[in-house]
Parts: sequence; C-alpha cells; structure tokens
Amino acid sequence: MTQFTRLYNNFQPEHYDIYLDINRETKQFNGRTKISGNALVNNIALHQKNLQIQSVHINEKEIPFVIDDNADLIKISTETIGQIDITVTYKATLTDTMMGIYPSYYELDGVKKQIIGTQFETSFARQAFPSVDEPEAKATFDLSIKFDEQPNETILANMPEIRTENGVHYFDTTVRMSTYLVAFAFGELQSKQTVTNTGVKVGVFSTKAHAPKELDFALDIAKRSIEFFEDFYQTPYPLPHSWQLALPDFSAGAMENWGLVTYREAYVLLDPENSALNTKQIVATVIAHELAHQWFGDLVTMKWWDDLWLNESFANMMEYVAIDAIEPDWHIWESFQTSDVVSALKRDSTDGVQSVHTQVEHPADIDALFDPAIVYAKGARLLVMVRSLIGDKALREGLKKYFARHRYANAAGADLWEALGEASGQNIKAVMDSWLEQPGYPVVSAKVIDGQLTISQEQFFIGEYEESDRQWQIPLNSNYDVAPQILSSKRVVIGDYAQLRESVGTPFRLNDGNDSHFVVKYDAQLLKDILEHLDELDNISQRQILQDLHLLADGRQITYADIVPLLVNFAHKDAMLVNAVLYSILSDLKKFVTPNSAEEKALKEFYDVLSRKQVKRLGWAGQSGESYDNQLTRPYVLNASLYAENPDTIATAHELFEKNSDNLQNLSADIRHFVLANELKHFGNTSLFEQLLTTYRKSSDANYKADLRSALTSTPKPDLIVKLIDQLKDADTIKPQDLRGWVYGLLVNDKSQQLVWDWVREQWQWLEDTIGGDMEFTMYITVIAIVFHTPERLAEFKAFFEPKLNTPGLTREITMDIKVISSRVGLIAAEKDGVNKAISEAIK
Repeated sequence: MTQFTRLYNNFQPEHYDIYLDINRETKQFNGRTKISGNALVNNIALHQKNLQIQSVHINEKEIPFVIDDNADLIKISTETIGQIDITVTYKATLTDTMMGIYPSYYELDGVKKQIIGTQFETSFARQAFPSVDEPEAKATFDLSIKFDEQPNETILANMPEIRTENGVHYFDTTVRMSTYLVAFAFGELQSKQTVTNTGVKVGVFSTKAHAPKELDFALDIAKRSIEFFEDFYQTPYPLPHSWQLALPDFSAGAMENWGLVTYREAYVLLDPENSALNTKQIVATVIAHELAHQWFGDLVTMKWWDDLWLNESFANMMEYVAIDAIEPDWHIWESFQTSDVVSALKRDSTDGVQSVHTQVEHPADIDALFDPAIVYAKGARLLVMVRSLIGDKALREGLKKYFARHRYANAAGADLWEALGEASGQNIKAVMDSWLEQPGYPVVSAKVIDGQLTISQEQFFIGEYEESDRQWQIPLNSNYDVAPQILSSKRVVIGDYAQLRESVGTPFRLNDGNDSHFVVKYDAQLLKDILEHLDELDNISQRQILQDLHLLADGRQITYADIVPLLVNFAHKDAMLVNAVLYSILSDLKKFVTPNSAEEKALKEFYDVLSRKQVKRLGWAGQSGESYDNQLTRPYVLNASLYAENPDTIATAHELFEKNSDNLQNLSADIRHFVLANELKHFGNTSLFEQLLTTYRKSSDANYKADLRSALTSTPKPDLIVKLIDQLKDADTIKPQDLRGWVYGLLVNDKSQQLVWDWVREQWQWLEDTIGGDMEFTMYITVIAIVFHTPERLAEFKAFFEPKLNTPGLTREITMDIKVISSRVGLIAAEKDGVNKAISEAIK
C-alpha cells in the first residue's frame, strides 16, 4: 500500500490566491493557484487529484515537477528554503461524484437545470486546486471565479463578494482556515435573509424549484442558533455572514463549510404548513449541528483526522443543547435518547468496532472514520457524560478558554480536556481516556449476593468476540448515594441490600437519566422490584429498562422470550420515549418468524393486541394543541396496526387515500407514507404505481419523495418490483444521493429482497464508480447487514464481500457486518421456538 506522509511538515502554506474559470457546458475548468508559504526543506510536495498540471513556478521561475497519482501529489524541488511563492496552472473536469467541484441537477417547469457546488471534506479540495490538503495546514484564501454566467444567477462563497471585473467575481480574503472548509456555489438561486442581534447576516438559499415558504423555517432556526452559540460559547461568530445552501445533489446530510454551509435539501427545506414534528426536529438539529461547527471545527480544528471526533461528537451534542434552548417545548433530548443513544449502543457492542479516537493515514480510511454511530453518536454521548459531571457553568468557561487559546489554529483532544479540567477542577482526561482510546462499553451487573448489593463491570458484546480485560471509569449515576460516583474497579460491594432498600425506600437503579454509556443487568430480585414500581419511574427510566433488556437479549445474556411477556406492561404508555423502544423490540421479533407462516400470524395478532387501544386513542388525525408525545407516538402505533393487518386501520387508510386522491401531497405529512404504502399494498395496481413513480420524478419536495419511495418499495407485485429495479441506475429518476434508501426499502420487502440483492452484487462496480468516493459509501454494506438474518443470506454475504476485505475503507465494515449477521443467525436458531411460544402465550 502507498505510504502517505504529512506534507505540512515540509511546506507550510500561509496564503492561497485561487482563480478558477468554470464552464458548465463542457464540464471543464481552468485554474491558477498561487500559494505563499514557508518551505522547511528543498524537496516538497502539494496535493492534487485528477488535475492536469500545465506548469509550476516558484518565485516566478518555471520548474520541473513530478506527478504521483497513487499518492495524489505534485512533487517539486525548491532552491530556496523559507518564504516562497508557488504558482500552479492546470485544467480539470467537474466531477459527477458529488465530491470536489460538481454539478447538482434539478428540474424547473420541465426544464433540466444545474447549479455548481463543492464538497471538499475530507480530502477533495485537491480536486479543485493544488494545496496542502491537511487540516493542520491552515491559511488565508483569496478566491476569484469566472463562469459561463447567465442572467439572474447568484454566486456564493465563504466570504462576501467584494467586486466583479470582466466577468470575474472576487471574494474577500478569508480568515485562517483549513482547505476542506473552502466552498463556493453558483447558479439560479432564490434566498431569504435576516440579521442576528449582533449584526451577522444569515441567509437560506435554494433553487427556484421550491416554494419560497420552504426557506422560512431554516432561516429562523439558523438565526436563533447563531445567537445561542455566541452566548453559550461566549465567543463572537467570526465571519460577516452565514449562508445555508440547499443542494439538489449532496452526498452527506450537510457540511460545515465556514460561512457557506451546504445541505441536502431534505435537511434544510420544509413546508412549514405540512411537515411532521420529527421532520422539523431533524432539520433543526442538522442546522444547529453545522452552525455549532462554525466555532468547534472551523474556528478551532483538529490537527489530524484521528481527532475527527473533536469536531463531530461535540457538534452532535451541541445540536441538542441549542435546540433544547430555543425550542424547549420539543424536549429534544428525548430524540437523542431514541436515535443517537440507540445507534451508539448497538454499533459499539460489536467486536472490532473502532474506538472514538482512531489512528488513520490512508485517505480511504479517513473517509471510513465517519461512522455515525461512533464518531457522532457515541462521542456525543460521552460528551453528555462530561457535561453531566462538570455542569454547564464549567463547560462554558472551559470552552471559552479553549476557543481563546486555539482560535484560527488546531487542537487535539488533550487540549479540550485541559481547558475543561481547569474550569471544573476535575481530572476529565483520566475519565475520558478510558472511553475514547478503547472500543466498546461495559455491562454493569447489579446483584444481591449473600445479602450484599454488589456491582461489577465487564465489556458487553453482541455476537462473537475475543475475551477482553478492558475496564472503564464509569459514572454510575445511581439513585443510591452510597454507590460510588465513579466505578473504576472490576467489582464493588455496596452494602446490605435489605437495609439499603428500607432506608432509601425505592428500588435500586443505575444510570439514572441514561446519560452514561453502559447497560445495566439487574438480577431477578432487583429487576422484579423495579417492574413492580414501574409507574413511579419517569419516562427516561422506563425507557432505559426496556432498552437495556433489549440489548441484553441481543447479547444472549437473557432471552427474547423473557422480554415478550413484559411488553404488555408498557403498551398503554403515552410517552414517545417508551413507545419508541417498545416498537423497536416488536420489530426485532419479526426476525423469529417466517413470512406467511402461522408464527407470523400470531406475531401480527400480538402487534394488534399491543397497538389497538393506542390507535383508538390517537386516531389518524392530529388534534389542535395535542401533546408532542402524541404527535410522535402516532406513527409507531399506526405502523404496528398496519403490520397487524387490522381491518379497521386498513380501511381508514384507504378512505384517507380516496378522500385526498386529487392531491396526495396534502395528506398530513406524519401519516402520508402509511396511507400511500397501504394503498399500494392492498388496493394498488399498475396505474397507481406509475402515478406515484411519475410524481416522485417530478416532485422537488424531499420529504414527500421519501414517502413516495417508502410506498413504492413496499409493493408486493413482482412485475412492479422489476420496474423499480430497472430504475435504480436512472439518475433522472433516482438521484445517486437517494439510492441507498431505495436499496434498503427493497431489501426489507420480502417480495423484492432477492432481486435487489442480485442487483447490488451485479452492479457493485458501478456503485463504486458512481459513489465510491462518498464518505458514506460503506453504509451500502451496513444496510444489507441490518436486514439479513438467515444462514443462506449469511453465506451469500460472506461469499460476495470477503474477497473485498482488503479494499481500503471497507475492511472494518465487512468484518463487523459478518459478525452482526452471524450473531443474528445464531440467536434465531437458538431462540426461535421459545420466542414464538412466548408470543402465542401472550395473545391467549
């Protein structure tokens, strides 16, 4: 494998002067980049990828150069040590991979149009201009761009435009920043703008394919988020503007380019009059996440990608802190419990998972670092744990110190712990190193042994694993004061249980608030006590009981059959927090039944038993002023009732479809995909299928398109499934950014699973060529592993992916997903009979 070295050790850029002349029709651009910097040695190099280098000058003297495509380098020699100017002229091609400089396509009034945008994280700035394309190589940038400009077009960049001369747009000099945060875009755009209370201009931009009202929600959230962060960080926003740009084609969810944040349309635009509450919450947290980065990630940046978690984990926590402050009625931390906490606990329990802090050098492996469940979700949970330990006052004081020390520069994890430690008076590093530097997390067992309440820790695994002697410093957050604040040993005896129970008066519990990253295994006596007082617990605590039992069942420490009879105790709960985990467990029971079997019939009846009263209570239509819990619970119970094939639920959905058949988009957004899928499954024909597919092609509403996709991929008709498979490579129908969602939808449909799995294997090379550079490409492997659960599918998965184990960036995902499927197959074989027996007894 090619050895990759840090170029910044040999040449340190201080300023870039970048000129680009871009032609959309030919998909070509010419560039000239002048880099002023400090050469520390004679033999230096710059990053470039797919640039046709025409000349290189040092201090205006043309010099020879060598291209090393394997390492993405231009290698040059300089006679001068110290300050030099390097000027590179080159040509290149716009990409169609959503990386580098690329066109983003949309349709307006039947006419296909495009806007040009950029995506430079992690290492794609080198596709636009030669550079030292490393986070530590911060510099200032002067950007000037000429393009085949048409009337009424707009061009945006990190900084404001200062002048236009001879068709060239010149932008103000940036602050000191990393190459991967440079961004620009141009095309026919609309916008809405406002100003924060400190004078920062805030704008939301989109194509004109969207109604102007779709920009309002994002503008409000962006303005209030910036105002919140300026106050919370006690550090001013450092740029004159903050533009939010919705791109029709975008590989990730969003990108924190400094001053010009780019988004997938679904994560910034929405119809304020018909959007589900959870959609509003998702859009708000994504915007807050990216704006949190403007300080944490942009103003202060990790030195190298091994500290990526510094950027992402922190922004992931702060998105919830911000939205909780500006929309307190949403109780947004409940969404953290149902999304980030769940994904972190699931992923982090598989042997071979990466640690939050992971050493990495190869560019493909850098992209693979972006494991959302670890670098984002687990890291955020660990920071929530820190916040809980030190409190907001110390957190804010520590962050102010951190920003003051490292602004416009780089930092490592130790720098953050130092600042927070000084502010709190606690040794945060000692606690956090055990969580950041090793993978996985513990299960804390609570038992009464010979009358003594005893707790112990060991690593928790789901699936096959090698024995581990790891241990953690665990904030226990117990409701019994005699329990240690931090469990740092393998085992601790707390005291006489009977006396403690009588003294405290409530059942013994750990991880109160569910802020610490571990699961709890109570012995039978302690669990029985908790369940007998279930209604006395708050919603998070009730949720945590089910969540931990669910994980313990996956880890074969208890059986799913043990959980089934407990579920009825939770079915009447109003809280979304409880219903989310209840229906997650129910969904996992599907893997124990064969489609169209007597066991599946019994499971559907069980679904009906658990959901019937809730469906009657909530109905299909939201009520004015109803609670957020009701709004967020309704989709869970309706989905369950439809799976149960409750005749009243099916009939009501059909009535709603017929009533709104002239304008399906007007169906309430929180139930729309259920109505559409129900119609296609039970009443649909080819005519309806074609109608929905045509609507999908023409719609610019990303949320409506997601509902249509959900419906279309649920069709049981073989001929229609074949038609869908035929559309997967048609970018005019299914954009590459949306393809994974289609593949997943077809995989979970038993009727289409075989065809789409065949397609994935046949078209893998095409997938690699089309979207292989995407940092989320490994998710194609993940979504397959999420679904597969039979010995036959395991064998096929291994046969196809094991030969690809040495592919850079794919190794870890393939290795882990083989373990995930293997674990599931073994679990089903061992417990299928017991689970189905428990379900049968539960519906008697």
